[in-house]
Amino acid sequence: MGNASSIEPTKTIFLDIDGKKEKIMFSRHCGSRDIHDLIAHAAGVSRYAEISLKDSAGAFVSLNPTMPINTQSSPYKVTSKEPSPTTDSSNGDGEVFTQVLSQVASQFNNHFSKEGVFKVEEMKTDIATRLSALERKMELEGLKAVEIEKCKRDISDIKDQIWNAQKKFVDFNRLSSETQNVSSLSDERKISLKRDVPSYPKYTLSQETIEYLKQPTFDIWHWEPNEMLSLLEHMFHELGLVAEFNINPITLKRFFLCVQENYRNNPFHNFRHCFCVTQMMYGMIHLCHLWEVMTREDLGILMTACVCHDLDHPGYNNTYQINARTELAIRYNDISPLENHHCAVAFKILSNPECNIFANVDKDTFKRIRAGITMLILATDMARHGEIMDNFKMKLEPEFDYKNKDSLDTLKMVLIKCCDISNEVRPMEVSEPWVDCLLEEYFNQSDREKMEGLPVAPFMDRDKVTKPTAQIGFIKFVLIPMFETVAKLFPVIDSTMVEPLRIARDRYEDMKEKNSMPPPPSQSNKKKTVTEK
Repeated sequence: MGNASSIEPTKTIFLDIDGKKEKIMFSRHCGSRDIHDLIAHAAGVSRYAEISLKDSAGAFVSLNPTMPINTQSSPYKVTSKEPSPTTDSSNGDGEVFTQVLSQVASQFNNHFSKEGVFKVEEMKTDIATRLSALERKMELEGLKAVEIEKCKRDISDIKDQIWNAQKKFVDFNRLSSETQNVSSLSDERKISLKRDVPSYPKYTLSQETIEYLKQPTFDIWHWEPNEMLSLLEHMFHELGLVAEFNINPITLKRFFLCVQENYRNNPFHNFRHCFCVTQMMYGMIHLCHLWEVMTREDLGILMTACVCHDLDHPGYNNTYQINARTELAIRYNDISPLENHHCAVAFKILSNPECNIFANVDKDTFKRIRAGITMLILATDMARHGEIMDNFKMKLEPEFDYKNKDSLDTLKMVLIKCCDISNEVRPMEVSEPWVDCLLEEYFNQSDREKMEGLPVAPFMDRDKVTKPTAQIGFIKFVLIPMFETVAKLFPVIDSTMVEPLRIARDRYEDMKEKNSMPPPPSQSNKKKTVTEK
């Protein structure tokens, strides 16, 4: 995923006003009228004067933010002409405001160009300031009531354009890295499937693949998107969820297609990560024989929550959302903004009859399903890790009660947390590429935070973190303790999941030690040392 381009500096233009050298500075966000007023002020004429510029060759220069930069030795010659005293001042003002409004609209359109797509928030602030200034000018300069109303209507039209264009710009369907905008996410739009069920033949899974799919060691890198969709379908059928919820098989296909479309093409939080988390949950269900302690409804809630848990993730975490005061952070009052958004997108998809896999359940069942999925997705916010784990440990003493709803809900929250951050449980050749993906996403965020003057977490800073330092603490203090706690309930987890985590921890510690060792002396240095002796 790409980063927003750097903010361009101000421009400096040198002027020759009746033999007197002056200079003006303006930003790329200024309109032509702003530049005109700056030059008029420098020339000591009214803002209604006609201003023209000529370069050293005598060619006229257009007054706009893209005008060529000159030097002090080659200033633009300024010519000014005051308007005729007989001109109706109110008409003059009306023409001026029409020009300014045109500039604002032009600037608005420019901000939605490919180059300016990351400047939306900056543009909105700029537009708001300019609109406020226009409204004050209309009252202060005593324009006619009719013209004031006309200008207000124009301003209202611009505001409507901003709102409508913003809604058009935000699309829940997968956005390319060039069009993602963190702060413009919205839950308002209805989600529709962009394509119907593909016409490719149904994949036939070998018995070897069917058994391999149940293992935590499953290699998720060898599967194409359509194959992952088929594997997800198989999981739902094999667990009896299609029969449990009376799901139309075509609706199930459309649901997975729509989910796939609504994961963005981020380095880490993408559809493959969704598949990875869901497959690990499927593996844990079989490994721990969860059907013996949970209902099929519970298993369906677990699997569906995994599928939906990072829908429309923008690639920038909650800390960024809150510090940057994005729309999501404001919408959800800084409380798990991303996780709340993932839930909202999930149920927007399910609100589409073509994709609603729970269309055939009764209202009470759907109410339980909705509450369960929401609870589990919100539990994936790592800010709640300590709270959830402490609660789970309390439930284990003196003995875990599977018949207690609160205890079972806590177990399900811990299970989805395990699956969400389970990459290091897998073999090194499967897990290590995920570390590279995660670091790339972290570095994208920290680069943007530096550019926007926001706090940067050390573990996301490309200048401070390495692969071993990123993983050792996380494995030692988060992963191993969490999986060891679950292993108290399901002992099989110790050998199948905790032991691979210990091996991963030791591997990264060895890597860190090797990275910190000084390089061996070169042969030339060795010879020099012997000679000196």
